[in-house]
Amino acid sequence: MVNAEKAVVTGRRRVTIERYKMERDVGSVRKGPRFPKEADRIFRRTVRGMLPMKNTKGKEAYKRLRVYIGVPKDFKGKELEKLEKYQNKHVSNVITLYEVSKELGSKVVVDGN
Repeated sequence: MVNAEKAVVTGRRRVTIERYKMERDVGSVRKGPRFPKEADRIFRRTVRGMLPMKNTKGKEAYKRLRVYIGVPKDFKGKELEKLEKYQNKHVSNVITLYEVSKELGSKVVVDGN
């Protein structure tokens, strides 16, 4: 997936950001999982939670997952597949992963944002 920062999370902005901040804070208070700040790593962690990681099939699917912030040099000028049929333009109260990562303190600079 390219442009991970443009991925959308549904829900009210304030509640969504508070949920991600709470996840981040759990790992800093006690020894627990470190929660990522960058948009691509947030996306990878979310997908990981959806896969059956105890099975070989889930582990292999996770290894094949490629997530990038922006468009890498390898894909510049190539025709990329767009998932327009999966876009839902009727959903309100959305926030992008770029906005979430900025609220979490990420210092990643994305072209065009």
